[in-house]
Amino acid sequence: MFEGKVLLITGGTGSFGNAVLQRFLDTGIAEIRIFSRDEKKQDDMRKRYQNSKLKFYIGDVRDFSSVLNATRGVDYIFHAAALKQVPSCEFHPMEAVKTNVIGTDNLLEAAIQNGVRRVVCLSTDKAAYPINAMGISKAMMEKVMVAKSRGLDDRKTVICGTRYGNVMASRGSVIPLFVEQVLAGKPITVTDPAMTRFMMTLEDAVDLVLYAFEHGRNGDMFVQKAPAATIETLVEALLSIMEKPRHLVNVIGTRHGEKLYETLLSREEMAAAEDLGGYYRVPPDLRDLNYGKFVEEGEQKISQLDDYNSHNTERLDKNGMKRLLMKLDFICAIARGQAPVLDA
Repeated sequence: MFEGKVLLITGGTGSFGNAVLQRFLDTGIAEIRIFSRDEKKQDDMRKRYQNSKLKFYIGDVRDFSSVLNATRGVDYIFHAAALKQVPSCEFHPMEAVKTNVIGTDNLLEAAIQNGVRRVVCLSTDKAAYPINAMGISKAMMEKVMVAKSRGLDDRKTVICGTRYGNVMASRGSVIPLFVEQVLAGKPITVTDPAMTRFMMTLEDAVDLVLYAFEHGRNGDMFVQKAPAATIETLVEALLSIMEKPRHLVNVIGTRHGEKLYETLLSREEMAAAEDLGGYYRVPPDLRDLNYGKFVEEGEQKISQLDDYNSHNTERLDKNGMKRLLMKLDFICAIARGQAPVLDA
C-alpha cells in the first residue's frame, strides 16, 4: 500500500519516527516527510540517513498554516506529535491542550482539506481513566479524532487511532535513564517498585500503527495486547543484564500525576471491543443525539467486564523481562560489554 506513496510523520524526529524510517526508507515508498519544530534534530536526521526520499518540514501542529502546507500532496499520515511527559504537562496543562488537542484538530482538518487518504493518530494508555493533564489531553485528542472522522467516506479519507503503553527505550523513557544512572555510578531512582507498566518495543509500536493503517475504518481505535512488569522486576532484570545486582536503588515516590497501574481499555470500551487475536479494535459510537430511538435487546448494555490494565494482563517475571530487554540494541551492546548508544 505504500508503494509510490507519500507519508507524513508529525513529530517525526522522535523515537517512533526513527523506527518508521528504518522500516520504510529502503522500500518502494516515494517520499517520507518529517514534520517537527526542532531544526537541530531534523539536521541530525538528515545527516544520519542521507536519503533523497526524506523531506523535512519545520512547523508546529499548533499552527494550522504550517500543517496545511506540509500535508499538500500527502497520501498517508502518522500523527505522533505530542507533549508526552506527565509531570511537565501537570505544570503546564494548557501547553498540553494546545499541542495534543488543538494541534490534532489542525492536523486532521488539514488532512481532510488536502484529501489525505489515511491518518493514524497515536495515543497512550494514559488516555483511559485519565487522572493527569497529559492523559486528559490525549483523551480529548481521541475524542477529536472520532468527531473529525464522523461522516467521512472510507473510500476517500480514513481517520483512526492507536493506544499503547510504555514503549521501551523511547526518548525520555525510564530504561535509558536507569542505564545512564548505573553507568555513571549513581543510584537508580525508582518512584514505586510495585508500579506496573505495559512493555512494548518500538517495533511493536510500529507494528500496531501499521495494523491500524491496514485494518482501520473511520473512528476505530486499536490496542495491541502487551505484557506488563513491575518497576521492581524491570530494575532487577536490567541490573542482572548489566551484572550489577547490588547496585543502589533509591525509592523517591510517585511524581505528579502518576498512576500505580495503566489502563489500555476501559470497562466500557472492553464491552464494545472486537478481539482480533493480538489486538483489540474498539469501533466508534456512531449513534447521533436522538436517543429516543428503539434499542434492540442486548445493545448498549452496561459492561460487566473488567478493564484491560497493566495489573491484569500477562505479568513478566525477571527472566521474561530480560528476554524482552534483549530485543533492544543498546541493551545487547551492554550485554556484550560495549558502550551503548542511548539516543535514537
